[in-house]
Order: sequence, then structure tokens, then C-alpha cells
Amino acid sequence: QVQLVESGGGLVQAGGSLRLSCAASGSIFSRYVMGWFRQAPGKEREFAAGINWSGSDTYYADSVKGRFTISRDNVKNTVYLQMNSLKPEDTAVYYCAARNLISNTVRLTRTSEYRYWGQGTQVTVSS
Repeated sequence: QVQLVESGGGLVQAGGSLRLSCAASGSIFSRYVMGWFRQAPGKEREFAAGINWSGSDTYYADSVKGRFTISRDNVKNTVYLQMNSLKPEDTAVYYCAARNLISNTVRLTRTSEYRYWGQGTQVTVSS
């Protein structure tokens, strides 16, 4: 079992940047696929970015591709989401998620595919 704690959210103007962090504890972090999801008010939770156990494979939703970068540090047991060129439509609660899986080919993009979730961190982008 792994516990996840997100941080780094806040209020930023359109065009600005934020870096989210997700610290993991309680299990061997390098065995987990990690993902970032987001949920805007009144909308379903949606996939934003994912990274495999080693960091060799990253993948993104079309809506954030080219602006967001996911990375991980398996020594610090932390996954990051660097968000650049933020837009008001990026406003949402951002969640970190984990699934125990060692694979270089499987990409997890659905909420049902992840077992563990953090509590979320609010990101608000003003126009």
C-alpha cells in the first residue's frame, strides 16, 4: 500500500507556471506507475499525464501536451507535474494516483486503472 500527498497548487495568472509534487510513502515507489488527474467543478475526473515505473515512458492528454511535463525521482519517492503556459481551463483539483505495475509498454489513463489516490491540490488560473 502507498500513501500519496500532493502539494504545490495555488493561484496563478494565465500564461504562468506551477510545479506540483506528489510524495509517496509506505511502499516501494519504483514499482508504481504514477499518474496525474484533474477534476474541474461539475466535471468528471480526467487524465492529464502518466509515467511508468522507471520514468522512461511519459504520456499526456492532448489538452496538456506540450505544456505539462511529468517526471519522477525514485530516490525521493516523488512525482512531479511541471505546468507551463497555464490557461483558465486548467483550473481544477489535481490528483496524484498510483498503480503497482512494472511495465515499459502499458499506459494507464483511466481512473479505474489506478488503485491509490492523494487528497488533491487546487490549481486556479485567472484570466
